[in-house]
Amino acid sequence: MDAGRRIERALDMAVAHAEAPGAPPRLAEAIRYAVFPGGHRIRPRLCLAVAAACGDDDPASADAAAAAIELLHCASLVHDDLPCFDDAAMRRQKPSVHVAYGEPIAVLTGDALIVLAFETLARGTALRPERLAALVGLVARAVGSPMGIVAGQAWESEPEVALSNYQQAKTGALFAAATVTGAAAAGAPSLPWRLLGECLGEAYQVADDLRDVACRQEEIGKPAGRDATLGRPNAALLLGMGGALERLRRLAREAIEVIPACPGADALRAEIAAQTRLFLPASLQRAELPA
Repeated sequence: MDAGRRIERALDMAVAHAEAPGAPPRLAEAIRYAVFPGGHRIRPRLCLAVAAACGDDDPASADAAAAAIELLHCASLVHDDLPCFDDAAMRRQKPSVHVAYGEPIAVLTGDALIVLAFETLARGTALRPERLAALVGLVARAVGSPMGIVAGQAWESEPEVALSNYQQAKTGALFAAATVTGAAAAGAPSLPWRLLGECLGEAYQVADDLRDVACRQEEIGKPAGRDATLGRPNAALLLGMGGALERLRRLAREAIEVIPACPGADALRAEIAAQTRLFLPASLQRAELPA
């Protein structure tokens, strides 16, 4: 089964648990609405690619880790779109969860997705329980403070923030989680894989900054120009389009260079090169990312 099908199956199974009899109907509906249909599923694909490169000796654990990462990503989008943060009315070419279901349900949907991510990890590692503690710790680090996505969101409420620190927490944390959990799910040491995730996370955030400045809402599926409107750190605004594109190219090259020695290194390099091309929409594909 290819990675895309594995991811969608794992997510569908996870969401089905949240829709079990007894669940509040609107909450259950909003949870599925927040997860499907997804985007490129870049983070869970990265997780499975690293697991494959490390041998993928327990696909159930890898699938659970990939699904948990994506559920946390979806939770962050639901919360990020709320009026108290970005106040974004659209996400993935459809109304944001708070627009479709109201703010109270949106807050609870994000909360439920976070809990569901850890529940999914627990169920998926049943055959390898000795790996659960490491996976929970790695995922939790990517969510909370001081360096997780919650901290990344909180930096937006601070008077000053270094662009790199903000990007590493806001976006890089889940990319790093994808690489380290992919390795851990396959029984490999996780620490050597963190730098790959951090490089890719920063690269993705630079690409997102470029999309925010240079693309229309119809192309990126969410409101454009929000960073300038809200006074948020943005690499394209700080470095200019040319400088941000060069930074993206450099980070993409570095990501390929820092892949640790592993049985599937060559295949992973090809996968990373393909994935980084998905960071930018068609109108910005002239960025000349690594082939």
